[in-house]
This record gives sequence, structure tokens and C-alpha cells, in this order.
Amino acid sequence: MMCRFILNCLFLFLISNSFCQSKSLQQVDYVNTYIGTAANGVGGIIPSVGPPFAMTNFAPQTNQNYIGRMPYLYEDSSIQGFIATHQPTIWMGDYGYVSVMPVLGDLKVLPEERKLSFTHKNEIVKPQYYSVLMSTKNNEIIKTELAATERAGILRFTFPAAKQAHLVVQALNIPEINEPWHKDANCIDSRTKAIKAYVRYDELNNEITGYNPDRVSFDIAPALKNFKGYFVIRFSKKINSFGTWDNEGIHPSDTAIIAGKRVGAYISFSTKRNEVVLVKIATSFISLEQAKQNLEIEIPGWDLDAVAAQTKQHWQQSLQRFKLEGATTEQKSIFYSALYHTLLFPRIFSEYGRYYSAFDDTIHNGIAYTDYSLWDTYRAAHPLFIFSQPERVNDFISSLLQSYKEGGWLPLWPNPAETNIMIGTHADAVIADAFVKGFKGYDVNLAYEAMHKNAFHPTDCDVPGNPFRDRQPWDCFEGRAGLAFYHSLGYVPGDKKTESVSRTVEYGIDDYAIAQVAKVLGKTDDYIKLTDWSKNYKNLYKKEDRFLLPKLANGNWDNNINEAFTEGTAWTYLFGAVQDIPGTIELLGGKEKFIARLDENFDSAHYRHDNEPGHHYLYLYNYAGQPWKAQELARKHTTINYRNLPNGINGNDDCGQMSAWYIFSVMGFYPVTPGSGIYAIGAPQFPKITIDYLVEGKQRQLVIIANNISDKNKYIRSLTLDGKAVDKPFLSHDDIIHGEKLIFEMTDEPTAWGK
Repeated sequence: MMCRFILNCLFLFLISNSFCQSKSLQQVDYVNTYIGTAANGVGGIIPSVGPPFAMTNFAPQTNQNYIGRMPYLYEDSSIQGFIATHQPTIWMGDYGYVSVMPVLGDLKVLPEERKLSFTHKNEIVKPQYYSVLMSTKNNEIIKTELAATERAGILRFTFPAAKQAHLVVQALNIPEINEPWHKDANCIDSRTKAIKAYVRYDELNNEITGYNPDRVSFDIAPALKNFKGYFVIRFSKKINSFGTWDNEGIHPSDTAIIAGKRVGAYISFSTKRNEVVLVKIATSFISLEQAKQNLEIEIPGWDLDAVAAQTKQHWQQSLQRFKLEGATTEQKSIFYSALYHTLLFPRIFSEYGRYYSAFDDTIHNGIAYTDYSLWDTYRAAHPLFIFSQPERVNDFISSLLQSYKEGGWLPLWPNPAETNIMIGTHADAVIADAFVKGFKGYDVNLAYEAMHKNAFHPTDCDVPGNPFRDRQPWDCFEGRAGLAFYHSLGYVPGDKKTESVSRTVEYGIDDYAIAQVAKVLGKTDDYIKLTDWSKNYKNLYKKEDRFLLPKLANGNWDNNINEAFTEGTAWTYLFGAVQDIPGTIELLGGKEKFIARLDENFDSAHYRHDNEPGHHYLYLYNYAGQPWKAQELARKHTTINYRNLPNGINGNDDCGQMSAWYIFSVMGFYPVTPGSGIYAIGAPQFPKITIDYLVEGKQRQLVIIANNISDKNKYIRSLTLDGKAVDKPFLSHDDIIHGEKLIFEMTDEPTAWGK
């Protein structure tokens, strides 16, 4: 009995202690940076360290990254280096990168030769700190720790006793790629001929400096004579020898080298058992002097733990704006990891009041961001910033407008130069949506000028014979390819431009968004034209087939539908005109037939949550009188597509869009139509979420409560905002930002609420 009593007391103590530890966890502690790192999930995430929107991401490198592969894959079992990378997502390229790798014994500089094995049980991955134990073939262990700021990183290597130890710096690596599509996308031949990197070892300061002008997206972007990723790397260890290396071999005692293909430098030394060697890396796109200044500002000392603590606090300040209650530890990890993912891009590109512009190849004063995945993020990620990062929204827009001034057009996908990736000019939707929601801390007249140009004027090379295929080598800015046809014929013809149906639909989305700005600014003629154009998608509806399908310029239907859609099918774009959902309902024959087609879309597995064009589909039931189906599907897709696993994102996160969809959907509402100021109700997924955010400089709080929510109780019985009944499945932005308490009463059966 006494033994049982003691065991019971111990059990109660452990439970109590575990509860206290759980209660003491901060929001940042729930983030799992493994989520999205698996190759078989194609999440496109790496376990990098650094604060929100960091200019440079510091991460372990398990393989050679290129367009189609991230620098870290969960399935890998070896590490080639620790990279300062700027690759934003799996389908875009890295640029201006540099890496460092410890080596024991004989000097090995090539990635496949210098790699060391590791296991995930010997890793610690957090937003602010990374560590790993790596082993050589002789079972010697090197411990590596990593922390970072916006533009600089610090590494702590703990070595075994060694007569020969090295740190290998790689400034450039253009690998051979055997996969045909990837080889074409990564333009290996062009980069090898044109790009030369520079490294130099400075004995006096015990540092390696240099630059890397590589842009993996080289062929699909304009030439940039002045583009360079500068770096300075400082070491705490006194060295025995040094040298450089390139594709031709190792050059002992060489202090500097300029070469192509593969370029690097190294230092060599001996170590005692458990000796610590520290390395600091700073990056810049302005100059080597700016890189040194960035290092002095951001990591002046050698205290890795202090850097990690500071970065953790930066993350906590952002993540704690969303307080999730009544969720399991697993659910909190999924939620805060998703929120974390939404705060990685666009990346900061300015350096203390100045920035290099990849749109005119010169240096400017101001604040800048790059790596906008606008085709993806206009849907949910940018609308979420209005709640999660309102202090940055005006700067995001100002940065887009700077690109317009320097390059002549708002960007489609800057990486960091324009790449013409994806379709539509969705900077229009981003700007218009923020404008309608009260954000005007930028040059509004310039913003309208830029959007007007997108909507009214074809680009110079939008001419017959230029189809603008995906990843077509750079000719000039694509903009809205086929715009003249879109105006004159009422659609983009399939025999003139690729992705013609998708272009017609998406140009209409942007036209609608710009029209809302024109209306506020009193530009009535523009408003009428833009509104009329926004309905051009109807001209591609083929009634007998019940789909939007491509037409030829002569008005006949185009039988070649393979190139008519962007990352989707006729099913994907049937419901794509978010700017005119009532018009789509009418086009399909009324609400009953619309619902039947929407049911068929979901029931027959045409819906693809792993890609963005269908992200609004489940919310369309609200517009046709069956909101309970949206509630069912919100539960289903927030559950099956998001998991606390390395392959926990069903699809590429695309710079935060997939994760932003999740955050909105578990809150219970979603921004279907950019520029409308209206959110469609889905269903909340947790008992309570509290959001703290700024509105017009004032601190506001919105509390979202779901009473009686459970696995069965996934339907809405009633909804109130500050005690006032909401009887429609929609809320305006003004209602939300001026409200304080949104209360859902949940039940286990579909109800007539919102019908």
C-alpha cells in the first residue's frame, strides 16, 4: 500500500510538473520547423534560423539546392554545409548564397566529399536556434550550433581533438543536374559561362570576404551587371594555414581567387578535445563595406546564445498576437508553425535605410522587400498581414511601388529581379485589398497609376508570336500577356497566348480589385471599364460542356486545352472568378445547378488543396445557400492537409499561402474576393482565439469563441458579434476590426443558420 501511495504521489507530481511546464511555454516554443521539410510532402520549407522576414536564411544544407530542390530535405542523412541562403521556395532560385562546413583530417572541399552524416535524433530545430551532431567515417563527432539575425549568422563548432581541422567556405556552386526539366529551369550552361565569384582571405583580420553574383533564375530574369551577394566571414580561431579552391582544384596559401562553377576558400588549424571555434557571417547586397557594417550592428560580439535569445523574442512578439486556447499541444504546434510560416516572406531587402534594386541595378535609399510570391499570397497571406503584421503592410506596398518606379511595372515574382513567373498582375489585388481595408500610408496616386498601367496597357513585347510560356527565357516584362485581345475580344485567345483561360479569369480578379480603388478615388470611367472587363471570363463558358474552355482568336473553340490552364484543369478554373460569384452561379444555371457542380467537384476528387487556385472553393457554398457544407469542409481540410510532421503540409507552402489559408480557416472566416472587404464564414476549429492587432494606430483585440465545439459539433447554430446576431455567412472587414467578441454556438447537425 505504501509503495502504491508513493507511486501515486509521484504520478501526480509528474502530471503537475508537466502541466506547469506546458503553462509556461510561449507561443514560439510550439513552432516545429521540421513541418514542410520532407521531399515527399513538397512543402518547400527549410529549418532556418533568424527573425521574421529575414533578409538571409541560415540553415543546414543536406544537398545541393536548385530550382526544384530546397537546401534541406528531411529524408537526407548527411550535411554538406551551413548555408546563408535566399531561396524562397522550391520552384524559385537561390541567389547570392555562401556556406561554411567543418572538415576533419585531409582537406576535402567538394560538397559530396566533405559531407558528414547525422540523424534527426541528434538535431534541435527551432526558429531561433539549430544544433546537430555530425559524425565522420571514423565516428569523430563535430557539434554545430547556429543562430542568426536579419542579415548575419553565428556558428559554434565544437571539435574533437584533431591535428588537422578545417573550415571550408563555398561562395559558388553550379552543379550538374541530370533531370531534364530541372536542368532547363536552372540554366546551368548560361550561369557557368557568365558568373564568376570572388573570395579573399585576410590574414590580418582572420576573415574571408567575397561576393557571389549567382542567380539560379538567371535565364528568366534580366541581366544585372551590378548584382552581387557580398559576405564577410570572421573566425575566432588562430589558424595554421589557408588557401582557396575552385573547379580546377585546391590552391594552398592563395589569398584570393576569381573563378566560376565552384569557388571557395578554407582555413586550417589543430584543435583540442571539445574545443570551440566560432564563426560569424554577415551578408549584403549593397557592398562588402555594408556587409561588415551589418555584422557590427547585428552581431558585434561572439555570444551565440544571446543572438538566439534575441531572435526568439522577435518571434514571440509576432506569434503572441494570436493566442490559441482550448487546443492540444499537437494542435498548437500546427497552428503556431503555420503562423510562423506566414512570417518568413516577403523577405527584407533593405539594409539600414538603403537597398540594392534588382529593377534598375542601382542603390537607393528606403525600405525594401523582395521574394513576393504574389500569384499565391494575394489570396490569404497578404490579407492575413492586415491582422498579423499591420505595421508592415504600408512598407510592403511601398516596396512594390519602388519596383514600379525603378522597373516600369509592378512585379509579378521578384527573385530578386523580375522573373515573369505565374500569371496575372496580382500586386494589383494586394494593393487594392489593403486600400479598401484602410491602409493608405504610401503614395496612393502612384499606386493607382501603377495598377492602371497593368490593366490598360500591354507590355512592349506582348506581340504576336510571343506565347509567354512558363519559364520562358527573358525577353521583356510579361505583365498581362494578351491584354489587347482581352480588351478587344473579351478573352485571351488560346492560339495567341498560353494559359489563356486562366489568364482571362485572373485578369478579371485584378480588374475588379482595381475598380474598387477607382470608385473610391472618383475615377468613374475607369470603374465602369474595369468592372465590365472583370466579367470577361463569361465569354469562355461553353454551355454544352459546362466548363470555361479556350477559344481561338477567330471565335471558334480551341480543342487544345492542355496549355489553357495554370497549375490546374477546367475543374480548377470553373469556380475561379472570385470577383463575380453571383455571375458564375447564374452562368451555371442558378443556385441548385451551381451547388450540384460544386458537389461534383469535391465528391469526385477534383478539388486540389495542394494548389492555390481552389483555396476559396469550400467557401462558395455560402453564396448559394448551403453554408453548412462549407463548415463540414473547413473541418475536413484543416485536419487532413495540416499535420505536425515533416510532410505536414499537403503541397508547397508557397511563401506562406498554404499556411495563411489554415490560419484564416481555423479562425472561422476567409477573404474570398480581394478588394471587396468581405469575409466568407467557414467554421472555427478551436474554442478560443484572441487576436491583438493595430487599427489606425490603436491597439485592438478580437476574441473568437466557439462554444460547445467538439469532433461532432462542427456546425454553426448561431453567430453573434458583440451580442448582435449575424444571420448571414459573411462579415465585413469594418465589422471585424471594430468588433470585440465573435461568438459561434456550435452544434452536431447542419442548421438553417446563414441560409
